[in-house]
Amino acid sequence: MDATHLIIHGTVQGVFYRDWTVASARELGLTGWVRNLRDGTVEAHLEGDTQIIEAMIVRMHDGPSRAQVKHIEQAEADEQGLTTFERR
Repeated sequence: MDATHLIIHGTVQGVFYRDWTVASARELGLTGWVRNLRDGTVEAHLEGDTQIIEAMIVRMHDGPSRAQVKHIEQAEADEQGLTTFERR
C-alpha cells in the first residue's frame, strides 16, 4: 500500500471536481480524501496500490468536463489507514 499527496491547480473549484474525484477513487478501490483549499486549488490524499494511484492521477489531469487542470503537484505521503474515500 502506498500513499500520495496532491495539489491540483487550475479551474478545479465550482466544477464538481471533488465529487468526481470521490466517485473515480471509489470506482478504482482507492481510499483517501479530497478538499478545496482557500487559494482555489484542490488537495487530495490517495492510498492504495501504486499502479492504481498512478491511473487515478492520469484521470485527475482531465477531471470532470468543466474542469481545466493546469498541473498537479505530487508528493509521497504517510498512510493514514483510511477505509473509504471521502470529501472533506
